[in-house]
Amino acid sequence: MRCPTCGESLEPGMTRCPTCGASVSSGPAMVSSVRRCPRCGYQGDGIPYFKRASHIALLIGVSLFTYGIGGVAYWLFRRNRVVCPNCGLAWQYYPRTLPPPPARETSPVHAGSEDQEPLPRGGMVRRVFGVGLVLLATLLVVLGIVEAEPGAIATGSAFGAAGTGAFWWGLKALNERRKALMQRMQRKILRLATHRGGTLTVTEVASDLNLSLPAAENVLTSMEDGFRVRSEISKEGVLYYEFPEVLHRKELEPGLPD
Repeated sequence: MRCPTCGESLEPGMTRCPTCGASVSSGPAMVSSVRRCPRCGYQGDGIPYFKRASHIALLIGVSLFTYGIGGVAYWLFRRNRVVCPNCGLAWQYYPRTLPPPPARETSPVHAGSEDQEPLPRGGMVRRVFGVGLVLLATLLVVLGIVEAEPGAIATGSAFGAAGTGAFWWGLKALNERRKALMQRMQRKILRLATHRGGTLTVTEVASDLNLSLPAAENVLTSMEDGFRVRSEISKEGVLYYEFPEVLHRKELEPGLPD
């Protein structure tokens, strides 16, 4: 075990660090809070980025010279960071010093390695930043017209153009995220169809993939093309989806065992 404050090695059962005097607790909770700074080697918890006076001063300075827009952007991009209390290095991308978790068994439906990759960002910060710029631009243009200040009108127009571009950039990222999510769900449904012999109902998809019924129906409808995926109604009036290439796989490949 190690002290979460100074990183000193501790004997099992110790409740106080002999080096720095910090109170410690035994067990996994203490180990999970230890980080190691890659620059100075400090081990322990970081401090929030905006708890440092220098960062607060920089935030105020940026806000004053950019009508508050730069300060908002600076806060959005740095708000989740923690820094080393010894040397000040940001730790956003440095993980905790823990062993990797044991691998979990996955079902055939969730066995695709590509499904473990993170989805693209949704562009929320860009859209919010764009809307903020557009609102500020509107205010500057109105003030420029009222006060007959061409400089304020020009600045507002520039801010408006930048805000519009940032908003559409974020909207494009949102659409890409939705597309990637849909493709991921379609791959899971294809694996589920193979596992279940080539036919699926909306209820089965919703249950196995932990989706709502409308969401499951939406994904199946997006896949239906009348050839590779087609919908049918049974004699009992049950709507189901067929995957002919899966249903007739043995006929297409005579070499496969029965």
